[in-house]
Amino acid sequence: MLELLTAGGWLMVLIVLCSIVVLAICIERLITLNPKKIAPPHLLATVWKQLKAGEMDAARLKTLKQSSPLGRILAAGLGNAYHGREVMKESIQEAAQHVVHDLERYLNTLGTIAAIAPLLGLLGTVLGMIKVFAEIMAQGTGNASVLAGGISEALITTAAGLTVAIPALAMHRYFVGKIDGIVVELEQETIKLVDALHSEEHLEEST
Repeated sequence: MLELLTAGGWLMVLIVLCSIVVLAICIERLITLNPKKIAPPHLLATVWKQLKAGEMDAARLKTLKQSSPLGRILAAGLGNAYHGREVMKESIQEAAQHVVHDLERYLNTLGTIAAIAPLLGLLGTVLGMIKVFAEIMAQGTGNASVLAGGISEALITTAAGLTVAIPALAMHRYFVGKIDGIVVELEQETIKLVDALHSEEHLEEST
């Protein structure tokens, strides 16, 4: 492995650093993007029970906001629940934008690495081939083993770049799809709360 790194030249250092960053981002996102932590299954039912019992005071609202991303969105809506449906929806959308931004953290970095890693590999190969042709000009083509060795060394960076880029791109697509699914679930839960809360108010007004 050390010989491969040495043969690839200084660009291999950048590619290895990219691989370390990709690994760190993937581990962090896999831990963070846990649907049960983002949208706890029974949170909405618990919130609704507290609302029905009149127990949703400022302290519980603060606790709800700090409990999870879904709790943060629900708390934003409940904080403006009595200002009308539209105001409540706007506050929920604003809170949801912040939550989605947090969910997408580091994904731009992951996508950028997936795009530039093959280019770094290609640049390393081009620089290596330039050296090979310089050797040909200086010594001719008599020593085929030296030329073959130089060409193989030049191709190492391309292989390394692709080795980093392919998993990075695959994980980027995976995380984007996972976040989309989580966002849909968050929207469904918040819509349930808005509809239930305001339908309850309409019933009270009609009676």
